[in-house]
Amino acid sequence: MIEAVWIAFAFGLGLLFKQVGLPPLIGYLGAGFALSALGERVGVGPEDSYVLNHIAHLGVLLLLFTVGLKLKLKNLARPEVIGGSLLHFGLSTALFLPAFIFFLDMPVKQAVLLAMALSFSSTVLAAKVLESKRELRAFHGRVAIGVLIMQDLIALVAISIASGQTPSGWALMVLILPLCRPLLFKLLDLSGREELMVLLGLLLALVVGGAGFEALGLSSELGALAFGAMLANHKRAGELSQSLWSLKEVFLVGFFLQIGLGGLPDQHAILFALALTLLLPLKTALFFFLFTGFKLRARSAFLSSLTLTNYSEFGLIMASLVLPEWLIPLALTVAFSFVISAPLNRIVHSIYEYIAPLLTRFERDIRHPDEQPITLGDAQILIMGLGRTGRAAYDNLSEKGYRVIGLDSDPVAVEGSLASGRQALFADAEDPVFWQNLDMPNIHSVILAMNDAEAKTITVHNLRGRGFDGLIVSHAMYEDIARRIIQAGADHTYLTMSEAGTGLAEHVARSIQERSTLLTEQAKRA
Repeated sequence: MIEAVWIAFAFGLGLLFKQVGLPPLIGYLGAGFALSALGERVGVGPEDSYVLNHIAHLGVLLLLFTVGLKLKLKNLARPEVIGGSLLHFGLSTALFLPAFIFFLDMPVKQAVLLAMALSFSSTVLAAKVLESKRELRAFHGRVAIGVLIMQDLIALVAISIASGQTPSGWALMVLILPLCRPLLFKLLDLSGREELMVLLGLLLALVVGGAGFEALGLSSELGALAFGAMLANHKRAGELSQSLWSLKEVFLVGFFLQIGLGGLPDQHAILFALALTLLLPLKTALFFFLFTGFKLRARSAFLSSLTLTNYSEFGLIMASLVLPEWLIPLALTVAFSFVISAPLNRIVHSIYEYIAPLLTRFERDIRHPDEQPITLGDAQILIMGLGRTGRAAYDNLSEKGYRVIGLDSDPVAVEGSLASGRQALFADAEDPVFWQNLDMPNIHSVILAMNDAEAKTITVHNLRGRGFDGLIVSHAMYEDIARRIIQAGADHTYLTMSEAGTGLAEHVARSIQERSTLLTEQAKRA
């Protein structure tokens, strides 16, 4: 069974890379190259690639659909997104083009296509990294995803032009899709919370969005993203995304295996990939200076830029269609960029803290679009994170008479809390500049209700670093994370699941006692 070989290699190398502190997806890439090298000896032949390609394609569609579920399209219509993506595409292509013509002696058309392919960043890797850190809705996450969507649109146009394919006349039907949103909302409501919800997600991502857009001569990836985005405002969009999580993760393993199975590189391909990998800092710098030019603060610009510091799987798609002789060098280049980008993005906040004094020099001395609050007024308790835990803590403390304020890096969460009558502000707890400029004269207690463990430890460090000696309390899912938060300077941490179990037991014990008392009283009356 070829599937057994794929799974065994992917799991083995994924686990190995995880043990050395690298994301498992790097192991999946390595598993693909290993299978390509071993070939028939492990029962993997060229005829097997079709099945894996299909699995990989399904994984990409599901990923883009779930990304769409978390998008607010109004947040994409921003100067830094549109201007940044278009300018980076133009400048990056212009920088690569002369080198390919003069040093690689390529024909102009091929050089242009190759330069365009290398100007894009990976939607799959960036979305996966941001999602794993729960930063898709943070300001820098929204900027990065917006740029990636713009790049994907440019790539799709470029592929269509280069391959000679044009959309059918029926493609104009996509303009009426927004009119179908009430129907999609109704279908999601009727699906409940079981297998029908999963099937609805698969139907929209793979059939209606994927196959439907392909039938119109459009990109299936764009279709999956579009249908996800149409459901983004539904109150149960998060549940739908969660229900598809496991399927998406499994199928995406096929995507990374597929890259490695593209073939083994020769010496020239390796040198080409290494040279392009060495140029990744230029990609980061170009994005950073463009973003700061569009008034972003240094921190947001840097986080967005590092998220985009990689090469794109769309380059491989373009190569497979119009540059087949460059497919293996590009596959290796993409793989190398993933190896560099993925671990860097895991520690990106720590990197920024170290080089912040250098980067802040490039901020423009004007009001920034992501400027954050500088005073918390007369609030007594600060709650960081306005998810379910943060909102529950806010409401409970507010009912007890405390003056509470909540902060969150997700503008949607802030808007929802404001609509419910809570006092809430947009802010990124991991930004040291925010803490330096924050006036919190009456705050005596801070509750950390964010999901990300790194964000909690950085927040504790920033609070203690600015001299805050009040109460800091956090929740955590696991004991090792709780220990890290305490070591950073928090006063107490509560294990979420243990506390939920304890609370449930207390409710049961109270109900038993009340029932026993009631039965005793009834017996006395009798």
